[in-house]
Amino acid sequence: MNGYGGRRNKAEQDAVTVEFGYALVSAAFAAAVVFGAVAGPALLFDLPFLLSALLLRSGLVLAAVVFAARVVSVLVRFRRGPQPSQPGRTSPDS
Repeated sequence: MNGYGGRRNKAEQDAVTVEFGYALVSAAFAAAVVFGAVAGPALLFDLPFLLSALLLRSGLVLAAVVFAARVVSVLVRFRRGPQPSQPGRTSPDS
């Protein structure tokens, strides 16, 4: 639907598809960066088992949270619509 009810046209369907794809790819990238930053030392160095397990689990949890937050933030921003061309102005006569 286009916000007013009814069906989407082809351009709107394509825009939604592209935005979903962007949300998923950018979220996967952000999650991978967070996982690498948190769990990377456990994978690169010979750390004690407990510390290694803690880093790996923390990395997985944080990566999942970052993934979900990124997808939601991109899709919410898309749903709001485009920003005005001149920020701060709401109508031509303001």
